[in-house]
Amino acid sequence: MFENYYADTINSKVLYEEATTIIPYGVSSNYRFFDPYPLYLKRGKGSKVWDVDGNEYIDFNLGFGVLEVGHSNEIVAEEVYNAFKESSILGFEYCKAIELAKIIKKRYNVDMVRFSSTGTEATMHSIRIARAYSRKKKIIKFEGHYHGSHDQLLVNVNPTKEGIVPSSLGIPEEVIKNTLIAEWNNLESFEKIIRENKDIGAVIMEPIAMNMGLIPTKLDFLKGVVELSRENNIVVIFDETKTGGKYNSGAAGYFNLEPDIKVIGKSIAGGLPLSVIAGKKEIMSVIGPGKVAHGGTFNANPLSVRAAIVTLEKILTENAFYHMHRLSEILESGYKDIAEDSKIELSVTRWGPSGSIYFLDKVPMSYKEFIKADFGKWGTYFFAMLSQGVIPMAGFNEQWTISIKHSEEDIRKHLECADNAIKLAKNKRTEVNLDESF
Repeated sequence: MFENYYADTINSKVLYEEATTIIPYGVSSNYRFFDPYPLYLKRGKGSKVWDVDGNEYIDFNLGFGVLEVGHSNEIVAEEVYNAFKESSILGFEYCKAIELAKIIKKRYNVDMVRFSSTGTEATMHSIRIARAYSRKKKIIKFEGHYHGSHDQLLVNVNPTKEGIVPSSLGIPEEVIKNTLIAEWNNLESFEKIIRENKDIGAVIMEPIAMNMGLIPTKLDFLKGVVELSRENNIVVIFDETKTGGKYNSGAAGYFNLEPDIKVIGKSIAGGLPLSVIAGKKEIMSVIGPGKVAHGGTFNANPLSVRAAIVTLEKILTENAFYHMHRLSEILESGYKDIAEDSKIELSVTRWGPSGSIYFLDKVPMSYKEFIKADFGKWGTYFFAMLSQGVIPMAGFNEQWTISIKHSEEDIRKHLECADNAIKLAKNKRTEVNLDESF
């Protein structure tokens, strides 16, 4: 499986061996590591990236969904350059943060916003806000959902056994004793937890589950979660770190459901770090000195704010979404044709500009169904795609993303390579240890 990868990425291997002497596992995020060693990239432009060996790849990972504007977008680059000439950070509040807040308020139908830098920070603060408002301490999350790497929510992200399972060493039992786990797309599971626990302050979820591929959401289930939460005075948090930039008004607008708090991030700032905690006025008003703490030196810094304004106002327009969604639909249809022609157990799912494939006979609807997939076949497929110059997605728990810079030719090349890769994977199975794959 690795033969071509070894031959094509010699310099990545050299860098990896050097990096591991000063950086654990040679990467700055665990999610960038994969066996036998990670790929080290040098630059990107449009829909393509180049690694340290000079190999060119059509990029459908796009920084885990961040770069819907494409790599080195000219409009974003010019705006960031102009912003930097006025200062990259000012220490006090940046005046244009108010303009961005108004754009977010209108686009996502919220009352008030606060800015952070990453999704991890925003989800961490969102549950603190929800607890302060509800005056209750327990949190419900869903198995297989990922909300960043802070202790209280880094639970049952990729469990391999039953029960409450921390997804990292170093998380004390005391920290997660108030974190409750429900099964996605299973309203009875959620309802049972509510019946058995009277101190639930909030429920947090990805409205489209995008950390076990891309699992479709049953609308009746999602409506049921919101309705039951309202009936029991539970704050509803939609973690739209990934979904917020895939439709004009995010998943909440797509489903016509309004949570109490939305966390928005990734693609809305054109590749720069920015996240948003947005919600109802009565809930957001608990933030403030002497009340709920929320801070961050780089919150609403000029570079990210200016990049977000041009991204939302000038780049991620209705025409841009039409282009991305159309190409994503072509990719989805092509994968379905490949699956039918190759007579392989392969299922395909898509939402907006993103989608995923599973080496399963049907699209999974929960984490328990997701882990039944043949990840060995997926590994063969993935490295075969890399050897042909396509990064199809980041890992078997991720999805493809289309940018405004992708072309029909990019899609054609992707599908041509996928046809070869899936045929190669058809008769192979390699066991994968899930505990070491995230």
